[in-house]
Amino acid sequence: MTTDPMNDEREGLPEGWVETTLGEMVAGVEAGLNVKCEERPPESNERGLVKISAVTWGRFQEDQSKTLSVSTIVPENRRIEPGDFLISRANTIELVGACVIVNHITRNLYLSDKVLRLRFKVENQKSWILHFLRSKEGRNQIESLSSGNQLSMRNLSQNALLSILLPLPPLPEQTRIADKLDALLSRVESGRERLERVPKLLKRFRRSVLSAAVSGELTREWRGGGDAEWEEIAVGDVVTALNGRPFPSAEYTTAGVRLIRPGNLHISGKVVWTEKNTSYLPESWLTDNASFLMHQGDLLMNLTAQSLKDEFLGRVCVKEDNIPALLNQRICAFKPKTKYDVRPYLWVYFKSPQFRLFVDTLDTGTLIKHIHSRQVLAHEMLFPKSVEQTEIVRRVEALFAIADRIEARYQSALTTFNRLTPALLAKAFRGELVPQDPNDESASVLLERIRLARATSGDKPKRGRGAAKETGSVKPDRPAPDNTAPKRRGRPPKAQAEAPGIAQASSYEDAVRQLEAQKAARAAAGKLEGAQVERGTRQGELFGNTEINS
Repeated sequence: MTTDPMNDEREGLPEGWVETTLGEMVAGVEAGLNVKCEERPPESNERGLVKISAVTWGRFQEDQSKTLSVSTIVPENRRIEPGDFLISRANTIELVGACVIVNHITRNLYLSDKVLRLRFKVENQKSWILHFLRSKEGRNQIESLSSGNQLSMRNLSQNALLSILLPLPPLPEQTRIADKLDALLSRVESGRERLERVPKLLKRFRRSVLSAAVSGELTREWRGGGDAEWEEIAVGDVVTALNGRPFPSAEYTTAGVRLIRPGNLHISGKVVWTEKNTSYLPESWLTDNASFLMHQGDLLMNLTAQSLKDEFLGRVCVKEDNIPALLNQRICAFKPKTKYDVRPYLWVYFKSPQFRLFVDTLDTGTLIKHIHSRQVLAHEMLFPKSVEQTEIVRRVEALFAIADRIEARYQSALTTFNRLTPALLAKAFRGELVPQDPNDESASVLLERIRLARATSGDKPKRGRGAAKETGSVKPDRPAPDNTAPKRRGRPPKAQAEAPGIAQASSYEDAVRQLEAQKAARAAAGKLEGAQVERGTRQGELFGNTEINS
């Protein structure tokens, strides 16, 4: 990409497009405060600062905020308003530079030091720039320009942000493209939201199947109607439990015999081996530990967890492969006492909501939750005859197979949806999303007007925190002393009173007309008569707050 400001044409750009930097489009960058807050969203009568998570996930989320102290002084010009363009300057490598346009806000929220607000010279360019910064090309630049020693926390300086290169179509074409993208991406997002309901529905479906299975409802018609007349027994009446051994981690190797640990017990109900979760012991450990050797079909239960999330405590899994593996501590294995294999039905029961209620009542421990195999063995349950157990297992497996197929289709559809947004953005920035209009004014003309207006007004981008100082604000938690006027910048009051006034411009075309009228008036009369300028303002206010902070 070219960075020469005098040569904006880039090979491969559509007709009438130019390449420029974000800094050419931005009139000002505003940062907020870094002060101690209460970690909760503010109430209606309180003020708050936004967190970076408020701008991270595609839409402005005002609940992602924290409450300011009543004594903290906040510059009012740092209050967030509808229409603001916000961008994070710090986050992980994948999320730094996430940006949103605020569509709706009800809380009294202000900028934080890690969330910047961009002011644009042309307001209706915001949507175009938002879409570009979210595109693959925009993200690649943001990630490469961010700095930091760790990928877990990267920083995007204002200088780096303003140096981002972007394609610039004619202004009317920008509007057409942005409107088309807004409509298409809204449909994509709506479809994604509906699609993301599928996992919750499948989870509810599986729980319902398991609940019906162990209550007798699943096989009611198979029995010929009527309630199930099952025997009430203790789990220990039909199985024994073997607790794993605490094998020494100092003996772990990169090959040998596998070691079954809690991380191998997957939420699907199967023992899963991956490169990260697989540990080995030398095969010599098999000699004296034959009783801890697990085989195909063994039923295993996890006895410890840091929380009850994902039903990890009491999670039950079947070892489906025939590769030898030793049973580590914190897991127990169930061995049948019956003449037939009762473990397939116990797998169904241990995964049912009825058994989960039991687990939730007996966990012990504070930081680490525990259950004991003896507690499981003492648990009482309704137990069907072996022939009905076989039918229950068959029906559960058939219904779960249907759920698994739906889940596979969901994953495929989600992959397709995840490709749609990047594909649409790429098409938009190649100029292929909407037809071009040969009557549109070239983007190079717009860019030259912006540069001319800046040069004529003497508006030079500055670095620092001048914008906050001009408001007369002071450092947080340090109120200004009584009768102490805030420091002023720019011309002294007398000079300001004598300076010719400049009205606030509503657009760039309006700004150029005002500047040309001023020049003509000065040439004819030498100076403008009767104009007054408010104390503390500068000519740079022609385009609002044009000061750029570093």
